[in-house]
Amino acid sequence: MKPHHGHAAPRGIWKVIGASSAGTLIEWYDFYIFGSLATIISTQFFPKGNPTVAFLSTLAVFATGFIVRPFGAVVFGHIGDLVGRKYTFLLTLLLMGGSTFAIGLLPTYESWGVAATALLVLLRLIQGLALGGEYGGAATYVAEHAPDGKRGFYTSFIQTTATLGLFVSLGVILLTRHLLGQASFEDWGWRLPFLLSIFLVLLSYYIRVKMAESPLFAKAKAEGKLSKHPIKESFAHPENRRLVILALLGATMGQGVVWYTGQFYALFFLQKIAQVEFVTANVIIAVALVLGTPFFVFFGSLSDRIGRKPIILSGCLLAALLYYPIYQGMMHFANPLNAPMLVALVLAQVLFVTMVYGPIAAFLVELFPTRIRYTSMSLPYHIGNGVFGGLVPFIATALVAKTGNIYAGLMYPIAIALATAAIGGILIKEKRHGHGHAHNFAD
Repeated sequence: MKPHHGHAAPRGIWKVIGASSAGTLIEWYDFYIFGSLATIISTQFFPKGNPTVAFLSTLAVFATGFIVRPFGAVVFGHIGDLVGRKYTFLLTLLLMGGSTFAIGLLPTYESWGVAATALLVLLRLIQGLALGGEYGGAATYVAEHAPDGKRGFYTSFIQTTATLGLFVSLGVILLTRHLLGQASFEDWGWRLPFLLSIFLVLLSYYIRVKMAESPLFAKAKAEGKLSKHPIKESFAHPENRRLVILALLGATMGQGVVWYTGQFYALFFLQKIAQVEFVTANVIIAVALVLGTPFFVFFGSLSDRIGRKPIILSGCLLAALLYYPIYQGMMHFANPLNAPMLVALVLAQVLFVTMVYGPIAAFLVELFPTRIRYTSMSLPYHIGNGVFGGLVPFIATALVAKTGNIYAGLMYPIAIALATAAIGGILIKEKRHGHGHAHNFAD
């Protein structure tokens, strides 16, 4: 297949995808170790005595990293549209890696009291800002190398990185715990997954620093077509602002809650509510993630043929309709433990994740022109995922604690997913290749 409009040939694009994905996977790994270790972190950085309050406080700190992601999206999106895709995501990689490494060195609440908790929050905020700049850069970089008509397929590989990052974080945690034993792991061994990330970050930096700038960005720069005020142009211009709001309410908001329910809330539900043992719960999630991951590419590729919108919105609708029976099934098969059935029920949720998430990068980059793409697509993505999605574990756990109903936490993701299916279904127009948009992708 010949490249179109100066895009890299498919042979060269695998290097681009490999380098972008490796860095993005490492950033997700860094971001998610915190969530994967939430039950242990709650004992290290909060006063002992009330484990529910300590766990909710840990989830609140976990959530701060999500809430600042939109700010990272604006700051780094702005730099990415002014200076370039490549240098921006080199910077985000180093910020993420440094803050993750530092969490592994923090003194505990027992040693430093509230100061330890405050430092944990600060480092979590830096992680969130860095991730806010990373994803938009990586997705934009790959999309701007991809040939028309294959954008869903090629960008779907970036979409696997969040799930694989979570999987790698679970794998490293389980291996460390196995090697050290439960007591040592809970005492000091939980630090090792944080500290190990520095090697991954330096390796990824080495790979990325050798990459060239995105061809579409380089072309726009050479022709003097870059935006001088990407933030202003993205959000002050009425038509573009409308697209940003529509992308949020009609796609990324629902996609965010489906992602975090199917992967994180499922883990917390198994551990905290269904009382499945720590290692078993993590293995169940990890197996479901491995089985589900190829479907990101399947649905990304399918979106090149039938469109992004029907797949994303169908995933939101299916999730909203099936969460209650799935979670009732999880309770049923947790006691007595039926691990294969629990894997199947988590896998069903991961399949909804692959439907909403596989095509989303292609969907977002096609909405906006090159000159403001990084800024414009990053903001709705990170509000949808960071705020609406990232708050799922906290809001759901709080609803369960408040009502005493173990399924009450599902009300939040179901309501948001239904709202997205309705808004996106009515207001979003398909902009896939073949619907009159691909030819002006490089505007």
